[in-house]
Amino acid sequence: MATVKAVSAKVILDSRKEKTISVSVKTSSGDFSASAPMGKSRGKHEAKPYRDTIEKDIETLKKFSDYFSKEKLEKFDDLRRIEDIVDGHVGGNTTFALESAILKAMAKEQKKQVWQLINPDAKKFPRFVGNCIGGGKHSPNGKKPDFQEFLLVPETDNPEKGFKTMKDAKEHAGEILRREDENFKRKRNDENAWETSLMDKQVFDVLDELKIPFGTDVASSTFYTRKKYVYANPIFKRTDEEQYSYVANMIKNFNLFYVEDPFDEDDFKNFAKLHKEFPNSLIVGDDLTTTNYKRLKQAIKEKSINALIVKPNQIGKLSEVKRVVQLAKDNEVKMVFSHRSGETEENILADLAFGFGADFMKCGITGKEREVKIKRMIEIWKSLAK
Repeated sequence: MATVKAVSAKVILDSRKEKTISVSVKTSSGDFSASAPMGKSRGKHEAKPYRDTIEKDIETLKKFSDYFSKEKLEKFDDLRRIEDIVDGHVGGNTTFALESAILKAMAKEQKKQVWQLINPDAKKFPRFVGNCIGGGKHSPNGKKPDFQEFLLVPETDNPEKGFKTMKDAKEHAGEILRREDENFKRKRNDENAWETSLMDKQVFDVLDELKIPFGTDVASSTFYTRKKYVYANPIFKRTDEEQYSYVANMIKNFNLFYVEDPFDEDDFKNFAKLHKEFPNSLIVGDDLTTTNYKRLKQAIKEKSINALIVKPNQIGKLSEVKRVVQLAKDNEVKMVFSHRSGETEENILADLAFGFGADFMKCGITGKEREVKIKRMIEIWKSLAK
């Protein structure tokens, strides 16, 4: 049984060299820390990362430090008591980092892995979803694709095999880009994906050559303004109907396996129409659902999606993540546990994905902050293969 003796927090820099939070807890089993990632492309329905500012959240945790010492924490569901203490006083990032550090302490106390606190009988390994070529908000200004991510989804649940497949394919994509894009400089964006000046369709042509299931995160809310989808490469404004036709044609022409946020974050109806037309593709909600129970319930009611992104810090509370996961499972909505664009070397995402029985884990392909999550999943795989 873990007892929290003290809590502290500090500012660290994420993979974009921007501020995020790291929380440390002192317990009877030692000191444990965890950090939260920070998204750039954030849905308007997400939990706020900090109540006011990161610095104020750090001060608040310091003031609350003594409150935690009364709690005896043994099971995953005991985290609810921690949430009750901090609720309304700190933001989602802070709560997530605090709970993650406490989970690590509980696991050590019981000589378990973190995932075993969620489900000791977990067996299913998620398929990787890796960001190969980037555009949108995750890439620097200048000529670039409008869609935010161009993703590879290797057809294996063996994490070692999946990792190798993604890395080799990404390198191959780099060679194709060098041939097809005269501006290609082997530069990488926020998520360590290749930067390119090609337009969306041309990037799909590149991925098509790799012979691996692939897809995209359109992140369409980031360029939806005054009821129009405002494209920059080439310059074009699309109405809701035109956006639907454009996305539908892409799915048909390229047999897209995975399509995330193809419409604005409140457009449940067009999501539903696309899902009905393409039941064999993953129509994935992220900004639409924001790891939020009520939003997911509405998406299920309207038959908007057959998959959703789960970003633990997007909702903040791990008890809410559990509720969202259960609702998804009860309604056969596939779960994609996901990193954020501003990442840290925290690897707990792999334990959460495995413990909760995720169908997919979206974690990038290369870069130390991405690879640490993949390597943790491989570690879990190897520990169970013994």
